[in-house]
Amino acid sequence: MVGVLALQGDYAEHMKVLRSLNVETKEVRTAEDLAASSHLIIPGGESTVMGKLLTSSGIRDPLIQRANAGDLAIFGTCAGAILLAKEIEGKNAPEGLGLMDITVDRNAYGTQLHSFEAEIAIEGIGSVPVAFIRAPKITRVGNGVDILASYEGMPVLVRQGRCIASTCHPEVRGEAALHRYFLDMQ
Repeated sequence: MVGVLALQGDYAEHMKVLRSLNVETKEVRTAEDLAASSHLIIPGGESTVMGKLLTSSGIRDPLIQRANAGDLAIFGTCAGAILLAKEIEGKNAPEGLGLMDITVDRNAYGTQLHSFEAEIAIEGIGSVPVAFIRAPKITRVGNGVDILASYEGMPVLVRQGRCIASTCHPEVRGEAALHRYFLDMQ
C-alpha cells in the first residue's frame, strides 16, 4: 500500500496520480496508517506546519525508525524534500526528519509569484514537465546521494537509498513517470 501523508499540503494531487496508475493508496494521518504503508509520499505544503503535525500526530518517530531500518520508501516533494533533509537553511526552519544527507534552502526560488513550470531531464526516465512552487534549493549533496536531475546547474531531484527528494512538483502536471520510478525502486 502506498501512503500519502495527508496532514497538510497537496496530498490530493499525489493520490490522483497514484490512482491513475491503479495503485492502492491510503491517506496517512496516524501512526497506524503509516504502519499499513510500504511506501510514503510526503507532499508539498508548508514545511513548518507539516513538521509540527508529524510530531503531534505521532507519525514522526515511527517514520524515522522505519526509514532507517530500510522498511519504508519515501518520496518527498517540495516541503517533503525540506523535511527529508539533514540540514535546513532559511528563516524559521522546521525540525526535519534528517533522513537524507542534503542541505535544503527553503523558498530559495522566491515567493509564490516566482513560481514557474519547466521540463527537467531525469536520469533513467527522460524529460518530465514539473512545477516549481515556492520551491526550495538543494545547496549541498552528501556522500551516498545521487543527483537524478538538475535545473540551471542545481540539483532538483536526488536519491539516497530508498528516499527521493524533489524540489519541484511532478504531480501538479499529472505526470506519473516519477511516481512509477518511486514505486519500482528497491
